[in-house]
Amino acid sequence: MTLPGTPSDEVDDVLAAGRGDVTTLFVSMARRHPDGTDADYLRWHTLDHRPEQHRLSAVRASLRLVSTPQCRSARAASPAPYDEIDHVMTYFFTEPAGMESFLALSKALGDAGRKLPLLPPVERGVYDVSGRIAAPRIKIGADVLPWWPTHGVYLLLEHGDAAPDPLLEIDGVAGVWTATSLPVGARLASASAGQKVSYCFLDDDPVLTAERLQPVLHERWRRDGVEPLLAAPFHAVVPHEWDRYVP
Repeated sequence: MTLPGTPSDEVDDVLAAGRGDVTTLFVSMARRHPDGTDADYLRWHTLDHRPEQHRLSAVRASLRLVSTPQCRSARAASPAPYDEIDHVMTYFFTEPAGMESFLALSKALGDAGRKLPLLPPVERGVYDVSGRIAAPRIKIGADVLPWWPTHGVYLLLEHGDAAPDPLLEIDGVAGVWTATSLPVGARLASASAGQKVSYCFLDDDPVLTAERLQPVLHERWRRDGVEPLLAAPFHAVVPHEWDRYVP
């Protein structure tokens, strides 16, 4: 189905109405549940913990992603320790200062007995959003991609810079956000400063899109000298179908 009209990013009056206020991402990457109860964890996090974060004025959106065995087999790059990542949780913040209230709320929920043990972490990072781009065919502007109902995300974690435009030429990639990790200290994050993360928002099956992306990514790494840390498809969690996508 082709949606009507002119894409938002080509309409000055639409952009003048607002560009959104997200500047910062908090990205938590974790292993599968040690006891295999990933679905139970996703149920708790999606019904309890994640909604509570939206009482914070600094939190503007959130996105939970999970890898399946089929997703794993479609990865283009996954060296250790990033090969162990099966869960990715992202919060979209208006500013890095919002992390203080984020931590305070987490403590308050824990004190109220409202927390499960966390999934085993691989890496956490606080990232400064540096680029947004959307495919004209989806009509919505790049600024609002975090609120768009995506099938999933193809996630790139890299050292080095490369333009996102070739990624948009792949069927299934509807838009890309890029961000750079900030030096915020071990209390919040373990990602090295300057590390890049890219979210390719998908409007097709993540595994099928991953297959189409592979040659473009290998050319990106060869041509631009980018070092891949993780290049992997993920499904978005489907509420109330907790075991639909699990590691």
